[in-house]
Amino acid sequence: MKTAITEMFCGVIFAASEVVLMSGSAALAQERTAGATSYPLRPIRIIVTVAPGAGADAIARAAGQILNERLGQTAVVDNRPGGSGVIGSELVARAPPDGYTILSYADGLMLLSATKRVPFDVRTTFDPIVNMTAQPYILIVGLNLPAKNIKELVAYSATQTLTYGSSGVGGTVHLGMEQLAMLTGGKFMHVPYKGTAPSIVGVMGGEIHMVAGSAIAASSAIKTGKVRGLAVMGLTRVPSMPDLPTVAEQGWPGYKLTNRYGLFAPAGTPRAILATLNRVVSDGMHSPQMAQRLAAEGAQPGERKTPAELKTEFAREYVETEQLVKRLNVKLN
Repeated sequence: MKTAITEMFCGVIFAASEVVLMSGSAALAQERTAGATSYPLRPIRIIVTVAPGAGADAIARAAGQILNERLGQTAVVDNRPGGSGVIGSELVARAPPDGYTILSYADGLMLLSATKRVPFDVRTTFDPIVNMTAQPYILIVGLNLPAKNIKELVAYSATQTLTYGSSGVGGTVHLGMEQLAMLTGGKFMHVPYKGTAPSIVGVMGGEIHMVAGSAIAASSAIKTGKVRGLAVMGLTRVPSMPDLPTVAEQGWPGYKLTNRYGLFAPAGTPRAILATLNRVVSDGMHSPQMAQRLAAEGAQPGERKTPAELKTEFAREYVETEQLVKRLNVKLN
């Protein structure tokens, strides 16, 4: 399943990394001589932790084309789904801090340490580069489910436990849905998938009852007529779906499940490289054309902040995430 943004970028940067990445002593020697000011001298590899077709994949491809157009180098999107981001994040954690292997991830990156899914602290393993986009999640259900709103969903769950999908155990959607169950009293059971797109397909096919998808992925699914939108999980309605109320409007004020997609580099990446990537990607996401495309999908360009400001913000929000994990007491096995 591809959104409009996914379709626009798939053909540009889906080549395999092994084909386009330069190697050899000559290229490396050239980089050492030129220094960070000449970056990039070879293709940039963007590791995405979800399967193709998900909202995160679409945004990574958008960033890839921006880098390609504005830096004059190919950006290769390398999908490494599974483990709620563990596989992809560990790959980047082991990569050289040279700006040529970067991670595209959402707020869920904080959960990897908070839920002890990885043997490292993401705060010291990665340097935030840029906020790409921000968007809420949308709760969508299969057409065989009679509920038309959250209250009806909770009432129906009293007759049978309802299943929901996510991109993996301990991920953002997993915790967000457990929080919703705790607040509403709903009886929900988690069914992990290898990405948002496969879980949406699971809802369409009747394998599971519901899933919380990013606004980009969910809006595309709703347009097919095979699923029904039940609620916006952010604090405000989505302009592209003005008739869909928020969870807060339906009786649970303060509930919020939103997402920001960002780029991260291995810790120790030169500040000049971080600054270049920050400026180029942020400018591209805030361009009128991209902002308009994002708005049509229920998203918006990410807030402009420097890598240093993002590092401070990331550390603060990590503590809040740890507290949420402890409060929900989510089991990871």
